[in-house]
Amino acid sequence: MDRRSPIEKARAYSFLLLKFRLRSEGELYERLKRKKFDEETIDATLAFLKGKGFLDDGYFAKSWVNSRLKKNLGSRRIKEELRLKGINREIIERELRRIKADYPEAEVVKGILNSKFKKISSEDPLKAKRRIYAYLLRRGFSSEVVLEALNNL
Repeated sequence: MDRRSPIEKARAYSFLLLKFRLRSEGELYERLKRKKFDEETIDATLAFLKGKGFLDDGYFAKSWVNSRLKKNLGSRRIKEELRLKGINREIIERELRRIKADYPEAEVVKGILNSKFKKISSEDPLKAKRRIYAYLLRRGFSSEVVLEALNNL
């Protein structure tokens, strides 16, 4: 029989989750809630983790943005993913401002566009452009950047 207190169990479960990957405060809250921990236990656990530096939404957002940029995703999609992870709007905006200067979205779109167009160039050109346009929008790129790249193709 497990004689640990609910707070000890919540901390252990939180550390187990954090062992696999960084998590936002919102994500961890939802996971603890799903495990049926009470609000007081969850709040105490999150406060402990934040106090010890294991939980930092600013660091999580920065790390998440960097990993998503490596997968060639657009800022709209990254913003939505962070919002779904429970990250504060100010943190999201700060991170998106940080990457705007260094992330050449138009160049990334052009690169994706060229590689995709080569693969489906045997199709009707109009149909191919529509498919690529929809693909790039799903990846979170702005329609203006995608349309400009398609028009320059």
